[in-house]
Amino acid sequence: MTLSSTLPGNSSAESASTDCNKLQLVTFEVGDEEFAVNILAVQEINRMMQVTRVPQTPPEIEGVINLRGRIIPVINLRCRFNMPLRETDGDSRIVVVEVNDRTVGFIVDMVHEVLRIDPRIVEPAPSITTNIDSDYIEGVGKLSDRLIILIDLERLFCAQTMKKIDQTLAEATE
Repeated sequence: MTLSSTLPGNSSAESASTDCNKLQLVTFEVGDEEFAVNILAVQEINRMMQVTRVPQTPPEIEGVINLRGRIIPVINLRCRFNMPLRETDGDSRIVVVEVNDRTVGFIVDMVHEVLRIDPRIVEPAPSITTNIDSDYIEGVGKLSDRLIILIDLERLFCAQTMKKIDQTLAEATE
């Protein structure tokens, strides 16, 4: 006997179970594109704060921030995605995520919303989706009014990038 068969009205149980299967995403903008990451990876979203540049780090690593006593490396997604750089403004945010047992932040132009979507509307990334490397793209969510590019954080922060981040942290804490 299933749970839905024991509940009166059955339809609310079905909608609850389908709601549990939805992807919950944090959507944000970088350049003219809308991206998203799984909310389970997001620790917090912060207004821009002082980012301390660490000498001799790759250009994509903006620097480090002191977040309540923790030193967090920060990546500039515009640089990582080979987009033109721009000054941060009042809409810019640092999204702090947990990837490969490490805490990392990345700068976005604007955070939009937390969105729940059916995983069936996500299609594999076409080879030419945007001007960013398609290796970082987990899929494309096709909403009625727009496309949302789902970022694969483990690919975005691959072993090579994490090594650069670890070097930056080591230099920042010396």
